[in-house]
Amino acid sequence: MNFITYLQNRQKRVNDKLDELLLVAEEEIAGASKLHQAMRYSILNGGKRLRPIFVYATGETFNASLELLDTPACAIEFIHGFSLIHDDLPAMDNDDFRRGKPTCHKAFGEATAILAGDALQTLAYQIIAEKCCGATETKVAMAKVLAAESMRMVYGQVVDIDEPNDISQLENMYMLKTGALIRASIKLGALASGIINDAEKITQLEKFADCLGLAYQIQDDIFDIAETEGKNKITYPALVGVAASKAKIEALYQQAIAALQNLHVDSSLLFALAKYVMTRKY
Repeated sequence: MNFITYLQNRQKRVNDKLDELLLVAEEEIAGASKLHQAMRYSILNGGKRLRPIFVYATGETFNASLELLDTPACAIEFIHGFSLIHDDLPAMDNDDFRRGKPTCHKAFGEATAILAGDALQTLAYQIIAEKCCGATETKVAMAKVLAAESMRMVYGQVVDIDEPNDISQLENMYMLKTGALIRASIKLGALASGIINDAEKITQLEKFADCLGLAYQIQDDIFDIAETEGKNKITYPALVGVAASKAKIEALYQQAIAALQNLHVDSSLLFALAKYVMTRKY
């Protein structure tokens, strides 16, 4: 199976699982149809599903079954969905469109959007507690990872609101706001596969995640040059130029690959995923 086929298969798998879990949530709480419509609208609206793919690819690298990985993969996507809804709000980034469609607060109103984000965050923890296969200690560890990295993501949003003004602050914001959930995804996959107590492997996976998270956001800055030009927004290309930004991405890629090599296992899935992320066009 080539990597694109793998990617498509896992995307379909997680989309089906997300749909199932949202239907169950709707059945459990009657009389909140608008809320559930907003949740489904925000989650089942496309997207690359990279964070769930990181869960699958990491877990499969260490021989975890797909059944063990489904719930953490969905949990991280619910957290990501919650973060996007709140990030788009007028009090935050004030965006009207996401993935070519009106943002949640534009489609359902600001109050419902806030509640939909809250509900998705809560649902992530609920499915870890109730649906996750594995020992209780694994579920607790997964919840701790979600909580810690979600908090780091929130800190990143705080830095964004305060408007970073130099490269160090910008990188810190990217590592928090974008990198935290990528790190969470990889650690959830590791937890599901039972290697969380292997400190050296976890350290290398965290390095891998941090490099990809920072590179991913620098890529987005390059893709968004036309949209941010003239808006007085601090971005990586605005501070150092496009050429230096691309050089930074390449350096981060090499660091990510070095971290994988230090795992001393067959990391072909993670190698392919890193290459896919680093060479994406959107």
